[in-house]
Amino acid sequence: MIKILIVDDEIQIIRLLGQYLESKGYDVFTATNGVEAIREAQAIEPDVVLLDHIMPGMGGIEVLKAIKEFRPETVVIMLTAVIDESMIQATLASGADDFITKPFNLGDVDASISKQLGSKQA
Repeated sequence: MIKILIVDDEIQIIRLLGQYLESKGYDVFTATNGVEAIREAQAIEPDVVLLDHIMPGMGGIEVLKAIKEFRPETVVIMLTAVIDESMIQATLASGADDFITKPFNLGDVDASISKQLGSKQA
């Protein structure tokens, strides 16, 4: 079963994504901050991380770099409410596989996960 780690400081987003992805058959794990996300990623070795870009304390880019350092094969999809071309380029340059802007469509999240997993297996 594909393991997905959802990282966001907004509980509503975690619940929404978690319920949706579980209904699609994914094994879902959650974290509400960067430190917890890294610890969880080391423990469960997720296939996919849905990672909020802006969080209090450790930001998404720092978490992204840490996860890619010990688990480069993990797909990391950034979630962001900030639509800024330079931020998007920095995120992708830091190792993100994709990014989705908030508010998002759940179908777009599912499509991105499927596309990224498909390209990793190809």
